[in-house]
Amino acid sequence: MAIQLCSFTAAEAVLEKMSPRPRQTSDEEILTATARVMQRRGPSEITLAEVAKDAGVVPATLIQRFGTKRGLLLAAVKTAPASVPEQFAAARAKHKSPLKALIELFVECSGFASTPESMANGLAYLQIDLMDPDFRVLTLAQFKAIRTETRKLLDEAIAARELLPCDTAELARLFQQVNGGSMLEWAVYREGTLADWIRRDLEALLQPYRLLKSRKAHKGNRKRLKTSE
Repeated sequence: MAIQLCSFTAAEAVLEKMSPRPRQTSDEEILTATARVMQRRGPSEITLAEVAKDAGVVPATLIQRFGTKRGLLLAAVKTAPASVPEQFAAARAKHKSPLKALIELFVECSGFASTPESMANGLAYLQIDLMDPDFRVLTLAQFKAIRTETRKLLDEAIAARELLPCDTAELARLFQQVNGGSMLEWAVYREGTLADWIRRDLEALLQPYRLLKSRKAHKGNRKRLKTSE
């Protein structure tokens, strides 16, 4: 839930089954509101009342649909694993380059921890993910899905002659580790933006694997960007 890709995208088909009758405020909207409040509040601070206010409903609605605070948080996490392929597909549609799609996806999905405070809250929720078996199984499924989809894009980058042939399973593993480490380091150093830190560190990881032509083009782009700043 904490140091990974966007965890709170909707699985509309599942939510439709949860809502047999039309509702003014959908479960999807409530889970999105839950994600917003989780950025502001840690596990011990978040309340059904604040989530209800953010979602524009009364607390009784949350109790009726999700039961308890734990049930609400678990429902939010349940949408994460299935949403991963959709996120990667959207990145492919947005960016022609497989490598650019991969890097920008990780950068974009760091938005849930765009401040040191929200990062600290994310780490607090990660403790629940690691200690509660029901949360951990979902977090593990999400991490595995991210690694699988990351490897697919790396394979596509090799096919597109952006990367040298390499062990993409191992590189995908390193990609996840560097992403998480970059987020933690940024929260400590607090220099620049989180997006800049992640993009820089992931580019550094990929640099030795780039084909010479791709490497030169990438360096040229970086010089042009620095000149325009």
